[in-house]
Amino acid sequence: MSNAADQAYLNTRVSVMATRLFDPDTIGQLSQLQLPELAARFGLAALLDEQQSARVRGRAIEQSLIQVLLAELQVLVRPMSAPARAIVVAWGRKYALFNLKTLIRGKLYDLDQQAIRDSLFELPAIIALPDEEMLRAENVLELLRQLEAGPLRLIARQAREVYEQRRDPFALEAAIDQRYYTRLARGLLQFHDADLHPLQQLIGAELDRVALLWLLRFRFSYQLSPSETFYQLVPSMRLLHRERLLALVNIETFAGVLAALPPPLDTLQADCTTVIDVQRRMSRYRAHEARRLLHQSQSGVARALAYLMLREMDLFFLFALVQGRLLNLSAEVVDIALEVAEPTCPWAGAAAT
Repeated sequence: MSNAADQAYLNTRVSVMATRLFDPDTIGQLSQLQLPELAARFGLAALLDEQQSARVRGRAIEQSLIQVLLAELQVLVRPMSAPARAIVVAWGRKYALFNLKTLIRGKLYDLDQQAIRDSLFELPAIIALPDEEMLRAENVLELLRQLEAGPLRLIARQAREVYEQRRDPFALEAAIDQRYYTRLARGLLQFHDADLHPLQQLIGAELDRVALLWLLRFRFSYQLSPSETFYQLVPSMRLLHRERLLALVNIETFAGVLAALPPPLDTLQADCTTVIDVQRRMSRYRAHEARRLLHQSQSGVARALAYLMLREMDLFFLFALVQGRLLNLSAEVVDIALEVAEPTCPWAGAAAT
């Protein structure tokens, strides 16, 4: 197919898939369903296996929902050009990094290999890591060296260097996350056409969300210095760019940071007092931008990535609902997880000090 035909096919495919996305009414309706109804509606047979524990059933459902998302990712990347395919796959590699962190924790705390294996997600080849080889590694450094020969070599190299210097599990995982988002941002350098601007808008919104949350957590929850905090951040090409982040990390109060945000984030976060509040509103900001691009952009790759981001949010909502039912949580707690109700958290205000 020609490039124009590929783009038309991709846009058509995204439009068809977009009919699967939840709207606010759907989320409200789902919150009223019990496990048998959820199992029937979404084909989640594992929910009904009462011989298994709630933890085992929850894990099976989580695996199933991730497989749904990544199967759709594989369908969408088939007609894409190499740069487009690379950036969508780079976004999806977060699930490989979940497995990497599980493997690292297993090595650090000398966990049973079968227990580690049971905690890994089954991923498609386009994203998967050589989990079995890494399981056999003697320690964390050997595990990371194995990865330096593959597609995650830059992430693995930076993580290894950080761990060699500091032997700090927190710093190690922060380095993995930082390199993941840095790689996602640098993937935009491969675009020089009409796809560039909508991708900058979409990935920029994601980086805005991550940068603000990390800044608030590192400065006010973990009490890191401005310089230590800035070193951890990945600047956005949209609102929270390098110069703005440099100014924000030097503000001494939680409220002061929020007041200094650029429009529309300043209005969006105006009355937030906790990181939980900020997280919820930044998720809505990202979702709003993804929906806008999904409905208005002509870029197939930007629309595909926007769809996958929104689909991921929907599947996480569904998983939160399932978990709430499995654990017999109150309707109030489940509604908070689904963002149908506002959270009440007596200790959360401490984040604002």
